[in-house]
Amino acid sequence: MNRKKIGKALLFPPLWLMILFVPAATVFLVYSMVILGTETVPAYISYVFAAYTLTVWCFRIPRLIKFCKAFKEENRYVRKWRGDTRLRVNTSLYGSFAWNTLYGIFQLWLGFYHRTFWFYSLGAYYICLAVMRFFLLLHTRKYAPGEKMKSELIKYRACGWVFLLMNLALTLIIFFMLYWNRTFVHHMITAIMMAAYTFTSLTAAIVNVIKYRKYQSPVFSATKAISFASACVSMLTLTSTMLTTFNDGTMDVFAQKMMLGSVGIAVSCVILFMAIFMIVQGTRKLKSFNTEVKNGKQ
Repeated sequence: MNRKKIGKALLFPPLWLMILFVPAATVFLVYSMVILGTETVPAYISYVFAAYTLTVWCFRIPRLIKFCKAFKEENRYVRKWRGDTRLRVNTSLYGSFAWNTLYGIFQLWLGFYHRTFWFYSLGAYYICLAVMRFFLLLHTRKYAPGEKMKSELIKYRACGWVFLLMNLALTLIIFFMLYWNRTFVHHMITAIMMAAYTFTSLTAAIVNVIKYRKYQSPVFSATKAISFASACVSMLTLTSTMLTTFNDGTMDVFAQKMMLGSVGIAVSCVILFMAIFMIVQGTRKLKSFNTEVKNGKQ
């Protein structure tokens, strides 16, 4: 076998082998860093293996893009998913409703078990999210966007009021974090994964808030506002985790509380502003809608 064939075989291995490389490289890398240490021979081998896996997947990116484009155009289920905004929103609401409900119940159980308001406040926050999502799901299951505009505006404004209640739970969370120094302590790998999840969810939430405005549906806008609020609170939790996990002793307790308090106040103000905006905007559009209906009857 000449050098050209060897190089092609190394850079473009079979797809099934590349798929196996991903979990193998991940497990090997994590095991080397956590168990064996970062300066051992197996750790160096895991670095090389992980870099090689990333490289061969990068060479596959053009083919993957081409395949994905063809798949989106030819598969009828994908076409239906892309073209049916209501289906996407309902699926998202079902999944997030189930997650928020289970996680909220789990936090409430921890509150009863440990007898602490810390978990009570977390549970109340996620239960509020679940109630809001279920409230909107009842509408999106029956009606298309814009079909019952008055009902959508009422639900949109009601979500603003629930945001105000949810902000009380968030205030309790921030209070417990600062006053009693209740923070989240995780392993370094877990903290990095949390950071990746938080920034991904926050970016997706911001994009969706802007993207779904074009549908002129208050219910759709409310669903994405809920996701944005959830991502903001995840940012608060991540800040607490990073301060406790990666603190090498150079930052004292007061500085940590100042940074955490600043992020907490910023998140609380964002949610408060969003709640007030939804209430004011919903009320204004309801008045305009009622006026138009009244003038139309006359």
